[in-house]
Amino acid sequence: MIDYLIGKVKEIKNKSIVLLVNNIGFELQISQTINIKQNEEIELHTYLHWNQEKGPSLFGFQNELEKIVFLIIIECPKIGPGIAMNILSQINASNFLEIINSQNEKALSKINGIGPKKAEQLIVQLKHKVSKLLTSGKLPTQNQQDFTMWQNVSDVLKTLNYSNQEISKAMQHIAQKYSEQNIPLDQLIRSALSFLSGKII
Repeated sequence: MIDYLIGKVKEIKNKSIVLLVNNIGFELQISQTINIKQNEEIELHTYLHWNQEKGPSLFGFQNELEKIVFLIIIECPKIGPGIAMNILSQINASNFLEIINSQNEKALSKINGIGPKKAEQLIVQLKHKVSKLLTSGKLPTQNQQDFTMWQNVSDVLKTLNYSNQEISKAMQHIAQKYSEQNIPLDQLIRSALSFLSGKII
């Protein structure tokens, strides 16, 4: 199994790149090419997928979390690598985990190529796996710290006897409001409580 590759970007295509490694050109499908420059040396985490009809396909990921999320997505029945890469081309890996963990079907269904039915399927199939991942300590350090904080918000709401449905809606609210922002825990809790009391801030 090829776990990662380090090489020079030889060619940039629409959804893939050619990476030159020891005079061998590897074509890798990737989620985003916008931050990749031709002739620069990069390191990509990789996954080799085998299709009975098309043979092998190599997928590249610019960070460890993206690969982790990709592998979780393709564990879902009838969801292949193409759909997984389509998702990661539109939202980053952290956002995907937040959406699944908060069971935000509306946000997921807005992704091109997903829709309400497939969004529901992904959440039902992946919510327990994502929850387990977020509490496993197996995420990259910074991501683990971020998700631990979000989990702490949920735990506080549980101790205040809010229902699972209320907590889910509150987590959806703050996930949408503070996506990819470095917000202190106490502010996230206040925002969630204000939402639940009807005084949305």
